[in-house]
Amino acid sequence: MIVNLGDKAFAGILWAKRGSLLVLKDAVLMQHGAADTPLDGEVIVERSKVDFIQVAGG
Repeated sequence: MIVNLGDKAFAGILWAKRGSLLVLKDAVLMQHGAADTPLDGEVIVERSKVDFIQVAGG
């Protein structure tokens, strides 16, 4: 899935939903005008900061 936060986005696997938090694994930071940056560990995003979510199907 891709979680869009306005100025940046994270692409990764939705691992868990914990209250108001989303936990992504195997995440990549995507920023306009910059190369995608692979991230180590888990990425935790507050749902209130999410503009929209894109889900990729296979």
